[in-house]
Amino acid sequence: MTQRRELATFAGGCFWCMVKPFDELPGIHGIVSGYMGGSVDHPTYEQVKTGTTGHFEVVQITFDPDLFPYKQLLDLYWPQIDPTDDGGQFFDRGSQYRTAVFYHTPGQKEEAEASKQEVAGSGRFSKPIVTGILPASVFYPAEDYHQDFYKKNPEKYKEERIESGRDSFIKENWEK
Repeated sequence: MTQRRELATFAGGCFWCMVKPFDELPGIHGIVSGYMGGSVDHPTYEQVKTGTTGHFEVVQITFDPDLFPYKQLLDLYWPQIDPTDDGGQFFDRGSQYRTAVFYHTPGQKEEAEASKQEVAGSGRFSKPIVTGILPASVFYPAEDYHQDFYKKNPEKYKEERIESGRDSFIKENWEK
């Protein structure tokens, strides 16, 4: 049986915190941290972190939709973020830390928009959902030291999640 492979790309603030929730699940064949959506070819982290290139920090996931449907990825994505914050995520501020679902196919766009409407209609948030649903563009992998950060630097990763406010936000807003 041939495995199908598709791409899903999500921006959820710091890409370090967006890998682990999706990693090592059945049907997930790889996750790469990187940059999407900007105007500079082959940007570096130093360029992107200035917020002047227009790029988002993203994770690009290669998955088998027969084993892990795109809707399941969306259902896992939303509880990792504050979808009401258009200035960044938690203590990471700036345009490079905005949230977005980058769709690769018309079907993904349709599912992402429906998923966003579910979140908006859930009554979970009093502010509007501002996460963008955007067409995927050129993906640039981040530097090697950013890949699998949570595995390479487990203590620093844990500190970052706690200090950023991400974990407390998730607990307060998504784990009810």
